[in-house]
Amino acid sequence: MELLNDLIASIREDASVRSVLVGAHWTVVCSRRCGMASTILGNKPHGHEKVRYVGHLQERSALELAEFARSDNLLEASIGVAAINSLLEVNEAGAVEVNAGEVLVQRGKGKNVALVGHFPFIPELRQAAGQLWVLEQRPSESEYPAEAASELIPQADVVALTGSSLINHTLDGLLDLCRSDAMVMVLGPSTPLSPVLFQHGATYISGTHVIDEELVLHAVAQGAIFRQLEEGVRLLTLSRPGD
Repeated sequence: MELLNDLIASIREDASVRSVLVGAHWTVVCSRRCGMASTILGNKPHGHEKVRYVGHLQERSALELAEFARSDNLLEASIGVAAINSLLEVNEAGAVEVNAGEVLVQRGKGKNVALVGHFPFIPELRQAAGQLWVLEQRPSESEYPAEAASELIPQADVVALTGSSLINHTLDGLLDLCRSDAMVMVLGPSTPLSPVLFQHGATYISGTHVIDEELVLHAVAQGAIFRQLEEGVRLLTLSRPGD
C-alpha cells in the first residue's frame, strides 16, 4: 500500500465532512471538494461485512475517512478513496479537459495495449491498437482474467489501469508490472488527481472533478452510471512533467 501511504501523507490539511453517499455504482464524500470512487462490494455473504460508524460518518473528519482506504472491507475502502479525492488540491490550471479514451486511442495506434478495467471506449481502442488485451476480475468473452496481468502487462507499450484498483489494493502491483518505457495511464472517477501517482510510474492520470455537487449527489443516490453524471463533472487529465 505504498501508493496509498504516499497519497494520504501528501494531504496538507484535514477538513470536515459535509456528506457521505454510497450509491449503487459510485461513492461520494464531500469535504474540501466532492470526491468520487467506485462502489465496490466484497464477496462475503450478504450481511457479513459492515461499515464502521454507519449513520455517523459525517461526524468524522475527511482525513479519518481517508484512512478507510487501507481497509480490507472493500466498501470501506471505497469510502476511503472518495475521501482522499475530496481532500486533494487539484492543479486545474495544469490539467487538460479531455476524455481518457481519446488519449488512449491516439497513443495506442498500432501498439500493444493492456487495459485493466472495462470501459465504454474499448471498441474504438480495439480498432486503433495493434493488439489489445482487456483484463477484468470477471472477464467476458475476448477478455482476460486479472491473473493474466503478470504475463500481458510487461508486453504492453501502452498500459491503462482503472483507478478502482486503488480500492482493492492492486494498483501498486500493476504499476510495478509496467515497462519503464511504456506509456502508463491511471484513469476513471476513482483516480486521485495527484502528482503522487507520477512518482509511482504513471505517465498520465485521468480523473473526475465534480463541478455540480447537488446534481451529482442527487443522481448517484438514484443509481446513476457515470454517463448520467456528465453535466455535473469535468474530465481532467494531468501529464507527468516532460511528457
